[in-house]
Amino acid sequence: MSLDLLLLLAAALFSIGLFGALTQQSVVMLMMGLELMLGGVIVGAAAIWHFLTPDAADGQVLVVLAVTVMAVEMAVGFAVVTALFRTREIDTTDMAAELKK
Repeated sequence: MSLDLLLLLAAALFSIGLFGALTQQSVVMLMMGLELMLGGVIVGAAAIWHFLTPDAADGQVLVVLAVTVMAVEMAVGFAVVTALFRTREIDTTDMAAELKK
């Protein structure tokens, strides 16, 4: 694959994630949009590192670290959403905004 195609894929993932994050009311769908955006950034960064320095492992290590952080962030996020839903039946961002009061 060429760098252009990989960057196009990264831009498409980021754009779909941005659309999902801005248009959805559900907390779970919002988190999925954010994950797509992060995935697009990671694909773009990995593509650039692969084409700039193919022999160095620095980019690969950073990508693996970023994917690990994404997995932990999603696990914690879903745990918080599950706890909010079980205790107060909150499943949309509008309902979660009322927690500040």
